Amino acid sequence: MTGPKVVAIIQARMAASRLPGKVLKELGHLPVLGWMVVRARRAALIDEVVVATTTDPSDDPVAAYCRENGITFSRGSMNDVLDRYYQAAKAHRAEVIVRLTADCPFIDPDMMDDNLTEFLSAEPRLDFAANRMPPPFTRTIPIGLDAEYCWFDGLETVWREAAEKHHREHVMPYFYEHPERFNLRHFTHDPDYGHLRWTVDTPEDLALLRSIVAHFPRRDDFSWQEVLAIVQQYPELAQINADIRHKNYREVDDREAGDRQ
Repeated sequence: MTGPKVVAIIQARMAASRLPGKVLKELGHLPVLGWMVVRARRAALIDEVVVATTTDPSDDPVAAYCRENGITFSRGSMNDVLDRYYQAAKAHRAEVIVRLTADCPFIDPDMMDDNLTEFLSAEPRLDFAANRMPPPFTRTIPIGLDAEYCWFDGLETVWREAAEKHHREHVMPYFYEHPERFNLRHFTHDPDYGHLRWTVDTPEDLALLRSIVAHFPRRDDFSWQEVLAIVQQYPELAQINADIRHKNYREVDDREAGDRQ
């Protein structure tokens, strides 16, 4: 008996306010988006990986990169990222959705498999789970290993009901803002490494990740624990992006083009 179809959907777009074009920036031997796809595909419990970009002409390079490299992709709303997710999930007949953002090139397949195992086996059934959620929850994994999990029927409910701007832009907040309606789980890690930042949102972030991948020449299969060992061995690395503020999930981009992955 086979399980539900699990589709990882990576939201990706070129228009980022702090580092425009970051999803196609070079990081070692691959662009940032390439890392995302390669590493997500290594998760044993993920059946398909889809890049969800926008129909805006500025994202033609994202579509071209996917097409040239045999990466499944879809194009949807520029401003309504929740709709972009819903349409991609529906088109690819996803039963379980793994939400990823294209600025997390060190996403860890083993961590996703562990989280998916717990998500899929939970009794009663979970509606939503994540390895990071906003306060009152406490982040315990490095910024940049983030993944969220839900069933298609739950995503459809959120797509139909969520109306606030931050709900449409950040896709999943409607779940964890309504714990009275949904069965939620927060995956945590002990010890707590939530102070570490391994995402690509600024030039400083990219400089840090480039310094890290230099320790793994031509490799893209290292684990997050191997990255942790490097930053612990060379504590000066963390100073490269130490002053970067992580965005609050309620923040929205009011530019016409938006700053949505």
